[in-house]
Amino acid sequence: MPSFYESAINRREFLNRSGQGFGGLALAAMLAQDQARADTTPGVLTNHLHFPPKAKRVIQLFMAGAASHVDLFDHKPELEKRNGQPWDPGEKVELFQNGHGATFAPPWTFQPYGESGKMLSEVVAPLGNVVDDMAFVHNIVGKTGVHSTATLLQSTGFQLPGFPGMGAWVSYALGSLNDNLPTFVVLPDHRGFPSNGQKNWDSAFLPAQHQGTIIRPGAETPIEDLFAAKNPFTSSAGDAAGLNVLAALNRRHAESRTGDTRLEARIRSYELAAKMQLAAPEALEITGEPQHILKMYGLDSVPASWPSEINAPEEIAHFGRKCLVARRLLERGVRFIQIWSGNDNSFPRRNWDSHEDIARDHGPLALGMATGAAALIQDLKQRGMLEDTLILWTTEFGRMPCAQSGKGRDHNPFVFTNWLAGGGIRPGISYGPSDEWGYKPLDREHPTQVYDIHATMLHLLGIDHTKLTFRHNGIDRRLTDVHGHVIPDLIA
Repeated sequence: MPSFYESAINRREFLNRSGQGFGGLALAAMLAQDQARADTTPGVLTNHLHFPPKAKRVIQLFMAGAASHVDLFDHKPELEKRNGQPWDPGEKVELFQNGHGATFAPPWTFQPYGESGKMLSEVVAPLGNVVDDMAFVHNIVGKTGVHSTATLLQSTGFQLPGFPGMGAWVSYALGSLNDNLPTFVVLPDHRGFPSNGQKNWDSAFLPAQHQGTIIRPGAETPIEDLFAAKNPFTSSAGDAAGLNVLAALNRRHAESRTGDTRLEARIRSYELAAKMQLAAPEALEITGEPQHILKMYGLDSVPASWPSEINAPEEIAHFGRKCLVARRLLERGVRFIQIWSGNDNSFPRRNWDSHEDIARDHGPLALGMATGAAALIQDLKQRGMLEDTLILWTTEFGRMPCAQSGKGRDHNPFVFTNWLAGGGIRPGISYGPSDEWGYKPLDREHPTQVYDIHATMLHLLGIDHTKLTFRHNGIDRRLTDVHGHVIPDLIA
């Protein structure tokens, strides 16, 4: 004779009706949405790495909107020498918008830092303290000047949606380093998502547990759906009873479908979410950090409110908090963390898309990024974690050497800068120069592409990028598509 639950209500309907009451589990709603957050099982390559790994964790810093290489890291004396003069690189210039203006020098001065003597703009001066731990790649080329497709290319290896983010690939390959937190965590800009939103960190055709889990440090609710709504109907006893019923229903459902692994993946994610109730709040709580650490990240004196105009102290506080939380998450076993600066096409500008005024927009954003990133590198280094943590800084493309609207710069997909640190990276070097203008690579026959960066990242994690594949629609897909070469000069 069928039980009450079998005869009166099916499992999914039961969860849809009762999910709110489970509160503490908070995963029934996620099942109703057909989502899963993370997995604690080993990755497909955990015990079969192709090379001895130099890194086991990754932090990707992504500047949404396109940060200007020539204003931050790629010093071009020719721009200063010819400032205000007509800009003519001797070939046809392709612009994204219009207004081929005069040669435009950076609004900030450059000076050498560290034993390497690397020239940095004053607006990223905090990075001068760690510049000898960094490797700059100045000849990155893109395929498009459109934000959405260029962002996807950098974050997933493809210009079209529907492909896994690099963090999802790393999660799939290597699995988790912990039992209580997600493998892949995304810390978005506090103002909103970048172009494409969650498509940048989606698992796509990989198992759903490998997609990024969104955490918003400092927000009233940093992790959505983790805790029960505050109401008079939810109690710890009710949560426990709900968990017991759900576990029984899950077992019954799984036993009748032994060849279907989707439910097992979701069950693991639900179990993880229950564990996150204990682990996540502690990981996100920074008030117990020593005062000198908070000061290093620019968090020693944070006001209760901020002015409406974009400003450096606010950018320092928000980006610094994400960097500090990232360090705390790494310590607790998170494998891949993506930190975003800037949101999609906001106006007044709250991203790096400085068509109108480089100084107004890049100034606060760059100082905020540089303060947090420098603190993160120093902090990881003093804890002995930098040597096996790979940091990758990128953006979707660069910006033009000529002025737009007098004080801004148009898109430049023809050359831009990445930098890397830690995790087996050769420190204190600059690789692949751009031309005298910062317009295109100096060696146009041998530029660096995102595939090469991704291939190098995977190599440092012990993975041959050509062998990390997943068969989808009859094709063995990989992060680097059919491209990519490891860059030996970047490896220590």
